[in-house]
Amino acid sequence: MERLRAQYEVESPKSLEHAAKVIAGEQSSGTFLKLAGETDALRQRSGARVELIEEQSHSASPSLPTRTQGSQYSRGVITLSWPLDNMGTSLTNVLATVAGNLFELADVSALRLIDVDFPDAFSQAYPGPAFGRKGTLDLAGVSNGPMIGTIIKPSVGLSPDETAQLVLQLIEGGIDFIKDDELQGNGPHCPFPERARKVMRVINDYADRTGKKPMYAFNITGEVDEMKRNADLVHELGGTCIMVSLFSIGLAGLSAIRTHAALPLHCHRNGWGLFSRSPDIGISFRAWQKFWRLAGADHLHVNGIANKFTESDETVMESARALGENVTPNQTYHAMPVFSSGQTAVQMEQTITALGHTDFIYCAGGGIIGHPGGVAGGVASIQQAAAAAVQGIPVDAFAKDHKELRLALSTFRKN
Repeated sequence: MERLRAQYEVESPKSLEHAAKVIAGEQSSGTFLKLAGETDALRQRSGARVELIEEQSHSASPSLPTRTQGSQYSRGVITLSWPLDNMGTSLTNVLATVAGNLFELADVSALRLIDVDFPDAFSQAYPGPAFGRKGTLDLAGVSNGPMIGTIIKPSVGLSPDETAQLVLQLIEGGIDFIKDDELQGNGPHCPFPERARKVMRVINDYADRTGKKPMYAFNITGEVDEMKRNADLVHELGGTCIMVSLFSIGLAGLSAIRTHAALPLHCHRNGWGLFSRSPDIGISFRAWQKFWRLAGADHLHVNGIANKFTESDETVMESARALGENVTPNQTYHAMPVFSSGQTAVQMEQTITALGHTDFIYCAGGGIIGHPGGVAGGVASIQQAAAAAVQGIPVDAFAKDHKELRLALSTFRKN
């Protein structure tokens, strides 16, 4: 019988063996005392199994408040497994199993879900991304280098007409990709249907004139029926991308839109710090992104090099590389990394070198609009930085013959 596995970093006021046994029971057939119905046969059939315990360190005090006190607190990694018969190939029920009522157990003083190993049965049950990396690049007409993108700013406050005017400025500057900010949904000051119609009128007119159709990710986040209606509208208008906020709509919402909409799903992880910032509690991106890719995410935000948030460059690149790994033993379901947060031409060389390919979206707000040469100069500077990295030419050497890149480096490089 196939089994699903999950790895955790655990700290406990008791032994790790005890903590692992408590978590395994709580998240399968057990409770705080043995019940008559919990027979040996039932535990053998449905109980979670402790597969591995690796003790790593000890401390004199707990990392998180806990009602259970100990003389020392043991920390390490444990691996548990469950029979698929417990939850079936249901992502929502897997999440309840591997990340349910365990973070608040008194027998743990720190707990992070760090990975989940999905059997191939999940790739048979879920279609995964409809477009992924290659499909997105083909749809956007980008054949060489990363997709250069930006975000509508100010995030909120612009009318549909003002949004469309900004879009025109951006696409005439050579942008490949534009997205709504996650704060801009379907508010009264900028209703979704009106914004979509006016933005797509600008994009379609530009495509008719030039043969190039930039991709715009419309934020459809909302109730499921509302999202379906708005996805249909974007498709009818000739749009090529829709965006959702993952933690707002959940796995079921993402899966429902993947099944309904024939458009790439640009997936924003706003709220990510809640799960990632503490080393002592939460869920890793490595674990989360497997759920999201199975459910249909085509693009996933991973932050960016030298970003304005707390994540290290190493963590950012680990997240980006994870999107190119198999999601089950025999299924790829590659998703496109989206780099954002304070990105300019300065970080491009390091990004490409660390990732090892150019199949990604590179979103720069101030790095494009704040360029001394305007939008066109900002886009050109990032394209030039990418060309330098692909050709293996140091960015400063390349900049000597490329004015836009030279201006970007002098403007955005930190002393």
